Amino acid sequence: MSDRLQELAVFVRAAESGSFSKAARELGLSQPSVSRIIGELEARLGVKLLLRTTRRITVTDAGALFLTRAREVLADIEDAEDAARGIDSLRGTIRIAMPVMYGARNIIPRLPKFLAAHPLLRVELSVADERQDLVAEGTDVAIRLGALTDSGFGARSLGSVPRLVVASPSYLAARGAPKTPADLASHDCIFGPGQSGLASWSFTRNGAETSVDIRGRISTDSGPGVFACVLAGLGIAITSPIMAGPEIKAGTLVPLLKGYKLPPLEVHAVYPSGRRPSPKVRALVDYLAAEFARSPHDATP
Repeated sequence: MSDRLQELAVFVRAAESGSFSKAARELGLSQPSVSRIIGELEARLGVKLLLRTTRRITVTDAGALFLTRAREVLADIEDAEDAARGIDSLRGTIRIAMPVMYGARNIIPRLPKFLAAHPLLRVELSVADERQDLVAEGTDVAIRLGALTDSGFGARSLGSVPRLVVASPSYLAARGAPKTPADLASHDCIFGPGQSGLASWSFTRNGAETSVDIRGRISTDSGPGVFACVLAGLGIAITSPIMAGPEIKAGTLVPLLKGYKLPPLEVHAVYPSGRRPSPKVRALVDYLAAEFARSPHDATP
């Protein structure tokens, strides 16, 4: 039976990642071993599950059906083992993907308490602002900011992040401070990842919405890049209280347009499509939801 379970685990990761070598690295096997296991599985079943090319592994129709059931079997076994051990004995590895600045300032500071309650758990963090292929990367859960574009994912709301506009004292000394959103049209604005990369920023005041087309000479694909640019006096940027709180308190960043509100960013825990969240992942998401209910996103953890 243990050989059958290894077959399932190897097949699932090879199918999801599209790579024998990646599956081998994740499972601590050699690439020839992965190829052999898949070959023996296909020979035993009498069907082709995966198509190999020089560039990628693709799943056949029969492989797609088998993948769904194989995931269910592995999830059921993990559920049964965790049920036998009890919630206080959760173990294994949780792979979490998160944006750089938000993760560093709003997720990672909350992990020590969770890990102290579950000492047998390990966490692997993928910290990047670009959105990854969660299934191919073997990610258990991702923290996503903004609108969810793929309805195939399972998701749970973790609240929303208020946003504000900031600049450095050096920039404001040289260019002056905008008094209304319309004034932003004559300022250098910094284009960043997600919503802050839009060419039009929208504000509300007393129920009325105002949109302004912005311009700027600087764009970056990372949250830390936005922070470095705004601190260097290169322009005005969108951020949030949780991410810019220390700099605002220290006076190195100045909040602007206080009478106007930007739309908040929704925060979700997202699960890869086709995969049931494991008990350890559900425990983590339950913990984060409770933490954010107790200490909202506009407060420092």
